[in-house]
Parts: sequence; structure tokens; C-alpha cells
Amino acid sequence: MTQERASIMLVDDHPLLRKGLKQLISMEDSLEVIAECSSGEEAIARALDLDPELIILDLNMQGIDGIETLKRMRDEGVTSRIVMLTVSDADDDVVAAITNGADGYLLKDMEPEQLLEQIMRAVDGKMVLSEAITEVLATALRRPSVKQPPGKLETLTNREQEILSLIAKGMSNKVIARQLDISDGTVKVHVKHLLKKLGLRSRVEAAVWMVHHES
Repeated sequence: MTQERASIMLVDDHPLLRKGLKQLISMEDSLEVIAECSSGEEAIARALDLDPELIILDLNMQGIDGIETLKRMRDEGVTSRIVMLTVSDADDDVVAAITNGADGYLLKDMEPEQLLEQIMRAVDGKMVLSEAITEVLATALRRPSVKQPPGKLETLTNREQEILSLIAKGMSNKVIARQLDISDGTVKVHVKHLLKKLGLRSRVEAAVWMVHHES
């Protein structure tokens, strides 16, 4: 039986970069690029329509930039894992990406083999980041959010609490679905609901929130 391939959407306004990235991803049989977008506006619409497992999003684009695209995706309820791929290692960009719901932050100057490895890790539910921005990213995650008071674990259903604990262990939707013997779609609905109840924007924030709650 052939294994189902993980769906990926590429968002970058440089066609050559998208082509190179698609060729790199095609080297791994378990991954499949299902869409390419050249603008944030197009990416938001297609993310809602296709619901890919992973979105690789450029930071600096014409029109709305990567951060604004990220914000609007999360506001619209996109629960795909979203990883920024950019040339910028500026602290402000890293913090903005993570606090607005990114699940990782990678730099475009990475070696191709290393980049592919990080993409595989992202698909598997891990948080991914380039070594150059590890410290900044860790600081951003530890900083408590002041945007709104945190939600309470008691507001979640038993199933939502169960899924939250598995997210905190770094599990992807597919793995959670197999473990709980439910569909991927059902997991995605639960993830969307629990993020909304807790006032969080991404799986990374949910995992960090859970770790702090348990400590």
C-alpha cells in the first residue's frame, strides 16, 4: 500500500525560487506540492480551499507581505502548519512571525539538503528554525502574550484537551488522527476550536501554552 503524500503549498513572488523549491521537494516521495502562489491574496484563498498540511511562506512579497498574509490566514481559521522561508534574520521579523502564528522560521541561504530535512520535520509536526535565529525564536516563545488574557483549559472538551496534549508532544494532525482513530478533518476542526477558545493563533503557541500550564 502506497503511503499518502503530505500536501504542501508554496507562497513566493519569485517564480525561480518556487521552481527550485518544488524540484527540491519532489526528491522526497512522501511530499507533494499541490499549489504555488505568487501573492498573499492568492495564498489566503487557496489555503482556505485546499487546506494543505504545510504552507511555506515568503516574508517579503509585493502587495501584502508574509506577516500580513500569515495574520490573515490565522484570522480566517487556517490551521495548516505555516513556515516562513526568508532572507531576513532580523529579530523583529522573527518575533512578528512567531507571535502571529508561524510554526517555524527558515532562512533561504540554508543548504538544500538541510532545507529538505527541515521541511520533513515540519510535516511531522515539529517546530523548525534556522540555527541563526534559534535564540531570538526561543525568547519570543517564552515571552507571555499581552494581547489578551489566556484561555482556560477547563473551557475545552475532553477530546480537545486530549488533542492539545498530543499537539504539545509535537504530533501532526495525521498522527493524532491515527492515534485517536478519527479522521484528519475531525482533528482539524478540534484544533481550530481549541485555538479559538484559548485565544491562540498557532499550534506552536498551543504547545508552549500547554507546557507552561503543566509546569
